[in-house]
Amino acid sequence: MNSLIAAAKVFAHDEDGITAIEYGLIAATMVTAVSAAFVLLGPALLAAFTNIAAKITVP
Repeated sequence: MNSLIAAAKVFAHDEDGITAIEYGLIAATMVTAVSAAFVLLGPALLAAFTNIAAKITVP
């Protein structure tokens, strides 16, 4: 029983897993922000590139 309590204390003080979770949350936040930017700016970018493509002439 004492070894179980000791293992629980070691697990509670281990910060490697916490760091991995923090990096995962940061990555998920970045993916959400980039996705939202593409959704919001997508139509404007499409219009801009369509306009540029229409003005380019091929010799």
